[in-house]
Amino acid sequence: MAFWLMKSEPDVYGIDHLQAEGTTLWDGIRNYQARNFMRSMNVGDQAFFYHSNTKPPGIVGLMEVIETGLTDPSQFDPKSKYFDPASKPEQPRWDCVRLRFVRRFSSGLSLDALKEQFSVEELGVVRRGNRLSILPVPDTAAHKLFGLLDQP
Repeated sequence: MAFWLMKSEPDVYGIDHLQAEGTTLWDGIRNYQARNFMRSMNVGDQAFFYHSNTKPPGIVGLMEVIETGLTDPSQFDPKSKYFDPASKPEQPRWDCVRLRFVRRFSSGLSLDALKEQFSVEELGVVRRGNRLSILPVPDTAAHKLFGLLDQP
């Protein structure tokens, strides 16, 4: 099992949405490096749900990958802001995964708290200027995160 950090803006799609729906298709990724990270995900992998572009940004919940290798349908929808006219159904550019809600952390970890606990080498999200929406989380960092997030 691998660990990931996946960012979303809470007013666009937040942990509240995922908890209410139970599962979601993580679509709309239009960065090749983030897409490639999704392509390397496996069923059973865990992902930390990170609220971005909010005050304060940070980890708020946990998700599990339940389906991989899916074609992102938004790339073919001209009404979608994620429409990609260069992508064709016979040769799609963009993939997605399906995730299920696992839990909300009673007290999340803000980006400032993450910066106090982790170096850039340990956890990529603390790197200044990092805008990638999907990042791998090394096992040692994931276990440290669980320890910090499970504290009362």
